Amino acid sequence: MSVTAARGFLAGGVAAGIKESGDRDLALVVNRGPSRAAAGVFTSNRVQAAPVRWSRRALADGRISAVVLNSGGANACTGQAGAVDALLMAEHTARAVDVDPHEVAVCSTGLIGVRLPMDRVTAGIATAAGRLSPEGGVDAAVAIKTTDSVHKTAVVSRSGWTVGGMAKGAGMLAPGLATMLVVLTTDADASAAVLDSTLRAAVRTTFDRVDSDGCMSTNDTVLLLASGASGVVPDPESFTEAVHAVCLDLARQLVADAEGASKEIEVTVVGAASEEDAVEVGRSVARNNLLKCALHGEDPNWGRVLSAIGTTSAAFDPDLLDVAINDVWVCRNGAAGESRDKVDLSGRGITITVDLRSGDSAAVIWTNDLTAEYVHENSAYSS
Repeated sequence: MSVTAARGFLAGGVAAGIKESGDRDLALVVNRGPSRAAAGVFTSNRVQAAPVRWSRRALADGRISAVVLNSGGANACTGQAGAVDALLMAEHTARAVDVDPHEVAVCSTGLIGVRLPMDRVTAGIATAAGRLSPEGGVDAAVAIKTTDSVHKTAVVSRSGWTVGGMAKGAGMLAPGLATMLVVLTTDADASAAVLDSTLRAAVRTTFDRVDSDGCMSTNDTVLLLASGASGVVPDPESFTEAVHAVCLDLARQLVADAEGASKEIEVTVVGAASEEDAVEVGRSVARNNLLKCALHGEDPNWGRVLSAIGTTSAAFDPDLLDVAINDVWVCRNGAAGESRDKVDLSGRGITITVDLRSGDSAAVIWTNDLTAEYVHENSAYSS
């Protein structure tokens, strides 16, 4: 049920005609309360789409009653006209579901630099509002897909309350956040301040650790809305764990559906002097195109891992580095270890473990291989 698994939420997704394919392309998520507390995290790209700018302002008071989302157009780099379009989306949604326009978050995804067909968008908002339902979560998740091959949802339930969510994203996946739109909902009774701290903690070790292709979007948005409909104020630790679990589930689904990917790669860095060092090394390994090509060809080329580590500012001794690929320690002390012939890369999942032997900190980064299909899909994305 996705975003409607938590009580107090309605959702819907329709085909508004934004996409030439005729597929669903517009979604609404509405919080019917009694609480409308909310928090959000957005792209750190300095070029930010009009919907991101609008939603940042809307969230300033920690209150969101509805979210309108569209695929088929990013409304990014569209100037003042794009800002007006984002405002119109908020206003039309507000009228359709009877809330204040400044309590409507706006999310868009698709091609950059192209205006949205606003006549279709506004008509679609009216249609989606008429189809809002507690069972509409899947339709909403389908409507926000772009190059995604599957829709992405996750739910975690605890004693008396639930956290649910939906996400889209398959390319331009890199911090922060990854090219994604994510809406998380909960019927727990939580303040905006609690939602904010909980969401930021979860995003830091989930969505911000997805690094498919090293490219950062203009539209990334992750929202967490609380209806309070359960009447339960959750234990802080339990709530943090539940939100993290939903974010992690969705983040792994993003990597699994990355454009053209045939391998899902988990890079774990241990023995780092700091978490920052571990993250920097993990990102460098995850973004190494030579390594990603090798893994696509099922070649356990550990030398490319060491080469990537060496480009970082992390603390390590090159003569003490250890690297394992699928649990085979192919590199020991910065040189050849076990035979690379022992590494089986025939499956979809690949693990790379890097031991810097410089401390007690660790981090995990998720990525994928680089394929001809990825190049083809992105060479023809706007044509």
